[in-house]
Amino acid sequence: MHTRRALRRYRAAAGLLAAAAVLVSGCSDGGSTATRSSTAAQAAQVALAPLPQATPSALASYYGQKPSWRACGVPGFQCATLKAPLDYTRPGAGDVRLAVARKKATGPGKPLGSLLVNPGGPGGSAVGYLQEYAGVGYPAEVRARYDMVAVDPRGVARSEPVTCLDGRQMDAYTQTDVTPDDQEETDELVQAYKKFAEGCGAHSAKLLRHVSTVEAARDMDIVRAALGDRKLNYVGASYGTFLGATYAGLFPDRVGRLVLDGAMDPSLSARRMNLDQTAGFETAFQSFAKDCVKHADCPLGGPRTSPQRVGDNLKAFFRKLDAHPIPAGDADGRTLGEALATTGVIAAMYDEAAWEQLREALTSAMKQNDGAGLLSLADSYYERDAGGRYANLMFANAAVNCLDLPPAFDSPQEVEKALPAFEKASPVFGAGLAWSSLNCAYWPVKATGEPQRIEAGGAAPIVVVGTTRDPATPYRWAQSLAGQLSSARLLTYVGDGHTAYGRGSSCIDSAIDAYLLRGTAPTSGKRCS
Repeated sequence: MHTRRALRRYRAAAGLLAAAAVLVSGCSDGGSTATRSSTAAQAAQVALAPLPQATPSALASYYGQKPSWRACGVPGFQCATLKAPLDYTRPGAGDVRLAVARKKATGPGKPLGSLLVNPGGPGGSAVGYLQEYAGVGYPAEVRARYDMVAVDPRGVARSEPVTCLDGRQMDAYTQTDVTPDDQEETDELVQAYKKFAEGCGAHSAKLLRHVSTVEAARDMDIVRAALGDRKLNYVGASYGTFLGATYAGLFPDRVGRLVLDGAMDPSLSARRMNLDQTAGFETAFQSFAKDCVKHADCPLGGPRTSPQRVGDNLKAFFRKLDAHPIPAGDADGRTLGEALATTGVIAAMYDEAAWEQLREALTSAMKQNDGAGLLSLADSYYERDAGGRYANLMFANAAVNCLDLPPAFDSPQEVEKALPAFEKASPVFGAGLAWSSLNCAYWPVKATGEPQRIEAGGAAPIVVVGTTRDPATPYRWAQSLAGQLSSARLLTYVGDGHTAYGRGSSCIDSAIDAYLLRGTAPTSGKRCS
């Protein structure tokens, strides 16, 4: 796969699911919202506590593993399988298998050890990202000095994936109306969420209790030890920043060179995250709208059309699809309704390089009654292939988020009360994002995590990267995380799209490369365009 196209796909699928981290975030046993809000507020004042520096004897066998590398079908890459305890509180109660891949440093230059990469999600395959992009598309000097390494987090892709629904069931699920107009449609949405949750519980019951970000971060330390590295060097994007920051909080003394690009804020509740991200999508859409009307093929307005009118025109199109879906040329008979069309538009918000494709898709749908282009964008979001098979991206995404945070909402009534705030944050996407965040209210496993600050006291300098008009991880999150981490250096990209490294800014790339290769962290507050 072409490396630039691969990067776009990971931004619009794995990276986008920091968005879906919000779209389906936070699940619990359904305690009262007032109680949970108070608890979350208190928890956010507490920092994640580091683990003891000494390795517990019960984990010695895991830390003593040596990977047995083998060819794995992609030239230049090797794969191995490592083990981690399913339950860190009971290491003898069974294992989870972790899929690891690497591409050896190519030279020349002194080797710098391993560089782990993670594209985000949660649910994005780090192994796939390594093989399709990072291992061939990262700067040549970085690949020359580091063994490029990826591990799929527990429950993801090759590491004992969480499974929930089959392809036909997922087709039905992704077409469910997430802007219900009446009680019947609200009931249908709730039933869809319940069926999704029940499927996950039926197929992955044992694993669902043990796919938290804290557990995945502890797994990374086992991988670090197995690779023979004294400290962890890591580049994480989107949700990968939460994973990397959690590692730093648990193991501050083992932090090497960490880059957290498109940062998440671990101190926020699910509802606050949802609302912030809803505003982020509106910011991104405003940028798209201003750009769209400059082009003759923009179907949403002409040169003098305001962004608000562009949004109104798009909403009117969505309402039309809600009542009358259009053909999409799909072999499985799917049509383009409001739900899939909205997903397609959102998918294109992650990278401005996709705006031309979105204009073309909207033109086909609005002018020619052909929904194929928007359906293709939606399928990329959900990682659905031409044969109707879905990767486990959405399953793992829900499983991790429903364990990491208490829910944004417990009931449709709570969503309805919050709709004005969400619609104010984004007149175009607010209602759909509010209703989408109800997903985990019906999850079969109680949440184990809470919002908390991450300080990582004593860690080496950590580079936190934020993009000013990032739709999925709003810039304020990067500012907040940089304010929490005791050794953070905030690096800002003034621009559009999700994440910054490898987007074409020589200022950003050179700052991160200097840090990875020489350990020279940028001055905190450095801004690039």
